[in-house]
Amino acid sequence: MGLSSGYYLAKSGKSVLMLDAYEPPHTQGSHHGDTRLFRYAYTGDLVYNAMAVRAHELWSQLERESSSTLLIPSGVLNISPDHDPLAEEKWNNALAFNLSVERLSTMGIKHRWPGFHLPKGYSGILERRAGYLLTEPVLHAYKGLAERHGARLVTGAKVLHWESSGSGYIVHTAAEKYEADQLVITTGAWASETAESVKPPVAAVRQVIGWFEAPELFDVSQFPGFTLDTENGLYYGFPSKDGSGLKIGRHDWGTDIDPSAPLLPFQSGGEDEEILRQALHKYIPEANGRLIRGAACKYENTPDEDFIIDYHPDHKGVVLACGFSGHGFKFASAVGELISNLVNGDSIRYNLSAFRLDRFQHLQDHEATT
Repeated sequence: MGLSSGYYLAKSGKSVLMLDAYEPPHTQGSHHGDTRLFRYAYTGDLVYNAMAVRAHELWSQLERESSSTLLIPSGVLNISPDHDPLAEEKWNNALAFNLSVERLSTMGIKHRWPGFHLPKGYSGILERRAGYLLTEPVLHAYKGLAERHGARLVTGAKVLHWESSGSGYIVHTAAEKYEADQLVITTGAWASETAESVKPPVAAVRQVIGWFEAPELFDVSQFPGFTLDTENGLYYGFPSKDGSGLKIGRHDWGTDIDPSAPLLPFQSGGEDEEILRQALHKYIPEANGRLIRGAACKYENTPDEDFIIDYHPDHKGVVLACGFSGHGFKFASAVGELISNLVNGDSIRYNLSAFRLDRFQHLQDHEATT
């Protein structure tokens, strides 16, 4: 989100300095692991559907400006039990936004993609124009274009604290201090440590993903990205490309962690691998092959898994963007544009009430009295 915001702000004419404690791309955030699903059909607040439509337009623009391929249009198949209320909501929201979607029965899914072995009572919603994003090329595109527009990136610059200077703000790192008229804070799992007078309720969660050897029928030319809502959990996955293997993760599983502590590596042969193989064994058995590689990553979760995008309650020159809860990367283009609009005081095309920080006021009030 930081590089995207920096790009759109620099493009708007702002003088932009970006500070990162690491050297992007890196493994300390929520962007590594090669790919992220891009899909439109969402449940919950309709702001997500609206932002996904805009995000697709902006991803296409970024591909043209950077002369690079960033979005692979594999399609995304959302599988869930028949008559699932969330699936019905997803379908209705998709129709409301005139999205290109198709409903498929268990047999329809099996006929089109023989790699899925679903029990009776499951169905799918295919998002034809969806697919997946290539994370490192996205970051390189934003970095290069932001710098082309005059932005500067300083790496190895962990922010220790910041303060108001009367006319603006002073940001302190271990080696330097920087002055700015406005701030954008996109510190992910460290949001509660870097927002100063407020503590956004963002929890760091360790998650795992794995790539498993799979035959040709799981290649991107023949197989879609997918979400798979089962009695064992909510899984998501990606087709194999050039022998990469089928990639799979589980969204609703993980362990709370200290974001500053070393991240425990993926444990092959243990619980990390087993939690992924459970879905492969039962629903995608031909892809339950040799583990090619595994990785651990961080989610930055809010209690309701909705984003926080808002002005700092004590500093209107500071924009907070955090708590993307494992589903933010697909929106990074739209979020970057939105943050630029907030900083510049431009009109906003979305209703942002679902992202307001004060929706958690009851939690902060409780902490203050205990």
